[in-house]
Parts: sequence; structure tokens; C-alpha cells
Amino acid sequence: MKLATIKDGSRDGLLAVVSRDLKTAQLADSIAPTMQKALDDWDFIAPQLQDLYEQLNAGKAARSFAFDAKNCMAPLPRAYQWADGSSYVNHVELVRRARNAEMPESFWHDPLMYQGGSDDFIGPQDDVYLLSDEWGIDFESEVAVITGDVPMGSTAAQCADKIRLLMLVNDVSLRNLIPAELAKGFGFFQSKPASAFSPVAVTPDELGASWRDGKVHLPLRSTWNGKLVGQPDCGVDMVFNFHQLVSHLVKTRNARAGSIVGSGTVSNKDSSKGYSCIAEVRCLEMIADGAAKTPFMKFGDTIKIEMLDHAGASIFGAIEQSIRQAAIP
Repeated sequence: MKLATIKDGSRDGLLAVVSRDLKTAQLADSIAPTMQKALDDWDFIAPQLQDLYEQLNAGKAARSFAFDAKNCMAPLPRAYQWADGSSYVNHVELVRRARNAEMPESFWHDPLMYQGGSDDFIGPQDDVYLLSDEWGIDFESEVAVITGDVPMGSTAAQCADKIRLLMLVNDVSLRNLIPAELAKGFGFFQSKPASAFSPVAVTPDELGASWRDGKVHLPLRSTWNGKLVGQPDCGVDMVFNFHQLVSHLVKTRNARAGSIVGSGTVSNKDSSKGYSCIAEVRCLEMIADGAAKTPFMKFGDTIKIEMLDHAGASIFGAIEQSIRQAAIP
């Protein structure tokens, strides 16, 4: 099934079920008022949402309305946890090669992961507001999962049935702030502002055979200023699958229902598939020519991130955003 959160002026919005073709929706307020409430009691709530989903797809939902992604918040507007991995090690390797840094061998068997801010996500078609475009604004196209409760120490195999929903991510990055932050030895903070998520989150069964081995086996399309710049396959070159990423998250702690885990920037070794962030193409330019030529995003730039099924239909709806200058409070 497909779920969304509709804007209503509150922090958490209203949970809605969305039809498979993304054309109609119905509020699920009689079942669960918010996405988090549904996740907190998933085994009881999910079958009821599924029944409503089937009615909606059959054109029999009593209170359906036209679905418009502009009215959506992030599927989970604020979360208890947002942890982003870096499972496409090719991306990490390129970044390190571009600055002549050796990549530790451990990166191939121990996932990288950082904890981002989760109290203020951006809606799928809400603009990205930042104070300066001299910070090296970059998009990062990713896939993410939302988990149920996952006990500390769970193995990858045990985490397989803890994944409740999948969605797309624009993990906005400020590249010119990253070097100074990492030099402190304490990780990302100011260089990782609020992330945006797709209009809908979907249960794994919606992907059919394209969801297997804890991976999504479909291309992820990134369109920057109206030009398609990348469509790498999410299932190719993903060194750590989502089961492994969730297991990594809970090595020393419990993860509670509503935890979000990202894949990291989708990247293929075959560079003909394009890129899912500007930093990657700049790294390729540096490796080839000794200098980066492609600029980062400026105010007024647009980004669209979307995944299509084998029939060409949008699965999650599209993240479509413009970069805007924020007013100083």
C-alpha cells in the first residue's frame, strides 16, 4: 500500500492512504490520525489501512479526493531517528580518490553511517530554504526505509521483517562546509540541513520483484534544472543492503518504530548511468582533469527525484524542489 501525510497546519499532519496510480487518496483518520500512530501499532493498524487501500484502488472508497503531492508533508514529518548510511562504496571511493586519500579496507565490510536531524523534514514539493548559496549546495538522491521496533543486537536476517515502508530522499548537503566539520573529527552537523522525502511511502510488496535481498532493483532518476543527470540502478553496487544497515544501527541501541535509515547516495561504477549528487561528477572531473568544473546549486535551481516502475509509472511520486534564499530571522 501507499501512504502519505497531508498538510493540515499541524506538525504531524493527517495520515492518508493513496491509490496505486497516485491519483486519489482518502484520509485514514478513522484508523490512525498520523503516520507515527500507525507505526506504533503496525500489526493492528496496517491490515485496516490495507483494506482501505484496496477499496481506494477499486474506486469504492467513500471519502476519496484527488491526490496532489503539493499538499503533502514528508510521509513522516518528524521522526525519532534519521540515520543515513553510505552503502554505495563506489561513491565514497570516488570522493577519496579525488583528494588523493586512501580508502580504509574496513569501508567494504563495516558501513559508514551518520545521524542527521529528524525534527524538521521538508515536504516533497516544498522549496529548500538556505541562507547562502556559497555553502556548496548539493542534492543527494537516495532510498530510505522506515522501521518498526528493532531490538538491540538484531542480526541482518532478523531485521528483514522490521522494514515497514520505503521512500525516496533528497539528503541536502552543503559541500563547502563539510571539510572544516570533518577536520574536527566529530562528523557532520551544519553541513547536513533538513532532508526532503517523497510524497508517499510504500510497503515493500508494492515493489514486487524489484524488492529483493534487502535492495530496490530499479533506477533512481535525478533531474537538475530540467536535465536528467543520473539514473543509476539502486540494486547495483549497493554493498550493504537495508537489512545490514538496520542491523548496523542497532548494534548498541534499540531502534523504535518510526526510525528512518537511508541508503546513502545511489552510485554505480558504470559512470554512463550519470550521478545522484553533484559532488560525484566533480570528483570524476578532478580525477580526469585535475579540477572540478561543474558548479554546485545556486538560488533558483531546481531538482526532481523520482523512481519509475518497469511500466514507466511513478512509484513514490516525485520530490520536486527549488533552492531559495531564506530570510534572516
